[in-house]
Amino acid sequence: MEYKDYYKILGVSRDAKEDEIKKVYRKLARKYHPDVSKETNAEEKFKAVQEAYEVLKDEKKRAAYDQLGSDWQSGQEFKPPPNWQGFQGFEDLGGGGGDFSDFFASIFGGGRGARQSGFRHARHGEFNQRGNDEHAKINISLEEAFRGGTKTVHLQVREVDAYGQTHTKTRTLKITIPKGIISGQQLRLAQQGSPGIGKAPAGDLFLEIDVNPHPAFSLQGRDVYLTLPVTPWEAALGAKVTVPTLAGPVEMKIAAGAQAGQKLRLKGRGLPGHPIAGDQYTLLQIVTPPANTDAERALYEKMAQEMPFDPRKNLLGYVS
Repeated sequence: MEYKDYYKILGVSRDAKEDEIKKVYRKLARKYHPDVSKETNAEEKFKAVQEAYEVLKDEKKRAAYDQLGSDWQSGQEFKPPPNWQGFQGFEDLGGGGGDFSDFFASIFGGGRGARQSGFRHARHGEFNQRGNDEHAKINISLEEAFRGGTKTVHLQVREVDAYGQTHTKTRTLKITIPKGIISGQQLRLAQQGSPGIGKAPAGDLFLEIDVNPHPAFSLQGRDVYLTLPVTPWEAALGAKVTVPTLAGPVEMKIAAGAQAGQKLRLKGRGLPGHPIAGDQYTLLQIVTPPANTDAERALYEKMAQEMPFDPRKNLLGYVS
């Protein structure tokens, strides 16, 4: 009988991880499935892929197969090693895509005669495989993250046709944006991924959210930050000022003697959330008016005379 190089059949390395093997198998199973494939010898290739995956997906079967070593070549005449007892614990595989080879039977005890030992096979037409999950990223505005609602998005997705060829196609979806969603969170759209084979459902579509930068606000988690310009007299004397928030403008009190960089909190004015919403933090930025006229310069000179003040007095021992 011929030696079967299961790694070569799937096109993976001998140290391939389980996820990689599964991904490659799904791609090849779609490509060679007799119901859709136009490839030459598709049915035989489909059987070979099924058999290789049956071994490599199972930790114990793969370990038993690997005991044969890596010196064998695909198609080489094969005889089990002396005193080879086969794979212990072979059970009903169920759902197989057809009889496996004599090589498989010599290693694992199944194969073409396995029907008589309880090994069941499904006909090719009954082969069912759930579609692959798909992932994409969408951008939303900060206002959309705050208010939620519906949004129409256009996604470039990959689809595999009946000939196993991959194409890019534009899909238009109307999705619901929940209130308070933040960058990095995902929306799951059930059965909007790749179509399944047979009666199996399609996979899911996962949309990762990316909130666009805002010209005025910034985000840290669900907390919103805003830099608010104020005049020197508002900071010195105190004032009530109008502050923009995502829900609309609100009045905020600035205490007398406020300093640049001081952070004022507006509770619950950030992004909605459970159990509590985020807050808005307003950072004061004192803006000095220009002295463009003689009168304006005179006013600054008068302030300098009547309000002697050295802001650098305590700066690393500085003495003016």
